[in-house]
Amino acid sequence: MVLPNGDVLVAETNGPKRPGDGKGIRGWIQGLLQGRAGAKTESANRITLLRDADNDGRAETRAVLLEGLNSPYGMALVGETLYVADTDALLRFPYRPGETRIAVQGEKVTDFPGGALNHHWTKNVIAAADGGKLYVAVGSNSNIAENGLEAEHERAAVWEVDARTGRHRIFASGTRNPVGLAWEPKTRALWVAVNERDELGSDLVPDYMTALKDGGFYGWPWSYYGQHVDPRPAPNPGMVARAIPPDYALGPHTASLGLAFAPAEGGLPAPYREGAFIGQHGSWNRRPPSGYKVIFVSFADGRPQGPPVDVLGGFLDADGKAQGRPVGVAPDGRGGLLVADDVGNKVWRVSASGGVAQR
Repeated sequence: MVLPNGDVLVAETNGPKRPGDGKGIRGWIQGLLQGRAGAKTESANRITLLRDADNDGRAETRAVLLEGLNSPYGMALVGETLYVADTDALLRFPYRPGETRIAVQGEKVTDFPGGALNHHWTKNVIAAADGGKLYVAVGSNSNIAENGLEAEHERAAVWEVDARTGRHRIFASGTRNPVGLAWEPKTRALWVAVNERDELGSDLVPDYMTALKDGGFYGWPWSYYGQHVDPRPAPNPGMVARAIPPDYALGPHTASLGLAFAPAEGGLPAPYREGAFIGQHGSWNRRPPSGYKVIFVSFADGRPQGPPVDVLGGFLDADGKAQGRPVGVAPDGRGGLLVADDVGNKVWRVSASGGVAQR
C-alpha cells in the first residue's frame, strides 16, 4: 500500500496456524506441492514501512509500523485512520502522516470468519471514496464446499462494512477466493480478482477479474464462469440460474491476487496508462505452471480490451522451482509499479527508464 506521502506499507504475513486444514493424504500432498512452489513460511505478523526520501527507486528507511498482528493482509487509509485486515478481524489505528511507528493497540471494527479450518485466510480491504463504507474480500473455507455449507457462512464473498458501527452485509457472493480489490477510475465500479476452484484438471477453472454487482452471485460452489455446472456439489439449479458470468478470464490456476488500476498521472507510459495490473502468484498444482508474473490488461471506457500483456516475469527457474511469487501490485505515483514478492521476500519496482529495481 502506498501512502499519500509516498511511504510504502508492506504486510509481512502468511497463514495462521490452522489445525483443521490440510489433514489426511490430500492435505499432505497439497503441502508438498505448495512447499515446492515456495508457499510455506512462518508469518511475521507485522506491517513494515519503507521510505524512499531521495526518490531514487530504493527505500533507504525501513521501520516496523505495527507488530503483534494475526496474519494481516489488507490495508486502507481513510484520513487519519489506518484500517488493517487481520485474518479474523478488521482493526483500526490512528495514523499521523510521516510517522514510522504506531504503538497503540488497534480497535476492532468487526470480526471475520476464522477458526481452526480458515482455508483461505487472507482478508483484503478497500475504502469507498468518502470512507464511510469498507469492502472486504473473504475467501471460502474449502475448495468446493466439501466441508459443508455451514463452514462457508458469509465466506466466498465481498462484504460491505459500515466504518463507524462495524455492521456488515454481503455485497457480492459466490466468489470462491476473492483477493484483489480496486476501484475502476472512470466508472468507479468495484473490481475484484478471484481465484477459482481446483481438481478439475490443469485447464479448468479460469481465475478471473470482474466488476461486482451489488447483490450479485457468481456461481461458487455450484457453477463456474456463469452457469457451467460443477458436478461435485449437490445440485442447486436455482443458484446456478442466478450465476453471473465474470468480465475477464485470467487463466487457470494463476492465483491472481493483486489488482490495481493505472493512475491518471504518475504511472507507467503507454501502453500502460489505462487498465489493470494483476499480480499472479502462480499455480502449485498445474503442469505446466501458470502465473508467476505480473500482467496488464488494457481498458477502454471502463471495460477490459484485448489480451493481457506481460509486465514482469522470470520468477521460475529452469527446473520450474519458484524463485519468487508476485502478490500485491501498486503504482507508486512516481512513474513506477511496486510488486510484492512473498518468496523472494522483496518489493520490486518496475519503471520505464530503470527497468527493475529492488527495494
